[in-house]
Amino acid sequence: MAAMKLLLSQARRQALTRPFPSPFPQINRLFSSSPSSDPNPNPPPPNESPKKLEPVSYAAKPSEDLSRLTREEMRYTKDSPSLAPVSYAQRVAPLPEDRVVSEEDRERTPEEVETERKRIESENRARRRFLRATAVEEDTSSLPLPTLLKPELKHGKKPIFDLMEAIREIKGNAKAKFDETLEAHVRLGIEKGRSELIVRGTLALPHSVKKDVRVAFFAEGADAEDAKAAGADVVGGLELIEEILKSGKIDFDRCLATPKMMPRVYKISRILNNHGLMPNPKQGSVTKDVMKAVKDAKAGHTKFRMDKTSILHVPLGKMSFPEDALRENVGAFMNALLLAKPAGLKKTSKYAGYVNAFHLCSTMGKGYPVSIQSLSRAADHYTKLQLK
Repeated sequence: MAAMKLLLSQARRQALTRPFPSPFPQINRLFSSSPSSDPNPNPPPPNESPKKLEPVSYAAKPSEDLSRLTREEMRYTKDSPSLAPVSYAQRVAPLPEDRVVSEEDRERTPEEVETERKRIESENRARRRFLRATAVEEDTSSLPLPTLLKPELKHGKKPIFDLMEAIREIKGNAKAKFDETLEAHVRLGIEKGRSELIVRGTLALPHSVKKDVRVAFFAEGADAEDAKAAGADVVGGLELIEEILKSGKIDFDRCLATPKMMPRVYKISRILNNHGLMPNPKQGSVTKDVMKAVKDAKAGHTKFRMDKTSILHVPLGKMSFPEDALRENVGAFMNALLLAKPAGLKKTSKYAGYVNAFHLCSTMGKGYPVSIQSLSRAADHYTKLQLK
């Protein structure tokens, strides 16, 4: 290691002492140890100042057309034209007195106004004379009397009628060749598919078409005797059930039964259901009060039942009935509808959430919406008549 350092020092010494032309004499002079090794024998005197560099200026490239120069180029061009500031015409809003007034808009003098008034009056007098001369006497005796037009409702909504007013409209528009039936269509506020809230029942109309109703009563013993005494057309027990099961024929319009006979009546349930005669406790056709059930069935009770769309369709009389009789029938139906109201409804008032809409119509006529208030009054009136 010591030998390597020695070789490097000798090589450095030889390189510094060996004369050779250098482009940097000052640097070579610093590293040289003898004055004879300086390649520049005539150094400048120490008091002499260095030469100053003269500034060099180049003439601007002349342009053939000074108008083509930009504003930035013209700043560095000799003898360039001076740039004048751009000025725009000052805009002033016109004053009212400076507005040009046309001949029609100018203010007229009193004399001109009076002349124009006289001209118009003379034209009106001439027109009246011409009309009197050409007028023809008209016969006004054949003209129709003025009638009041009903206002058109917005969005196509029908007006809601009072019950008596709706009955009058229906009777007035019933023009069929047969005696049309008054029908009630009630839209209930019950959700579809809820079988526990189904609405059904029967009612005895105070005014109805009298017809012979054949009543069958399934009973045995004393109940059978009571049914025959009340006027039942067909009375029997197990033998009547076997007869219907073999023949499959039914010759009666209403079917009643006692609770004891219901397990046996289920044997012919398919046949009875096909005719809509299966006894049901909710409809009052399964009862222990034999006498009352037979009398009500003979009176011609009307059944009603909610369909899948939560709508009731019930016939309530004929168009030949008086208006008061039809009103009592509607009141009886509303009373029966309130009695058949399901207990599971959340609303506690009579009709809120239960009856959403009530329409009356004839068999071939259009429907008339009826107000709930008038229906409630009809139901209360029917209840008062029953209490008397």
